[in-house]
Amino acid sequence: MQSDQPGLRVFLADEAATEALGSQLAQVVSGAGGGVTVFLEGNLGMGKTTLSRGVMRGLGHEGAVKSPTYTLVEPYEHLHPAAYHFDLYRLGDPEELEYMGIRDYFEGDNFCLIEWPERGQGVLPRPDLVITLSREGTGRSACLMPGTQNGESLLAKLQDAGGIRPGAVAGQDKNR
Repeated sequence: MQSDQPGLRVFLADEAATEALGSQLAQVVSGAGGGVTVFLEGNLGMGKTTLSRGVMRGLGHEGAVKSPTYTLVEPYEHLHPAAYHFDLYRLGDPEELEYMGIRDYFEGDNFCLIEWPERGQGVLPRPDLVITLSREGTGRSACLMPGTQNGESLLAKLQDAGGIRPGAVAGQDKNR
């Protein structure tokens, strides 16, 4: 990664904290303008879809937010910016993404969240931000790493706007 800014690690105590981080990310992205691509990494059950739910609700979606495991993409075109939630877990070959016109999703001001991005390697664009979720004690740890200058800017705005800092629980101090 060509970034001088280190990543950020955030402790997420529970599902609500994971959704709150997603909501804070949504607020920063909606205020930034321009397209954003975020990779969501982590083993099964680490909270990638929960984080995505927080993003979509943070952008104003009021209905259910499900993982598009079988459809590969769930569009939220009524949101601003238009958001697309990808789950590539069941993808057989990255070339399948070309057949669905994947590159069109990354044009304009779209916000693209991609679970299991390693399955689309070679076809997906470089992410602005990579969020890796892993187990930490009774909660989760989210490591946010910028992949572009836009990602560095988003990470800085997340820290400023949401009060997120290393060791934070989506805005609360872990040790409180």
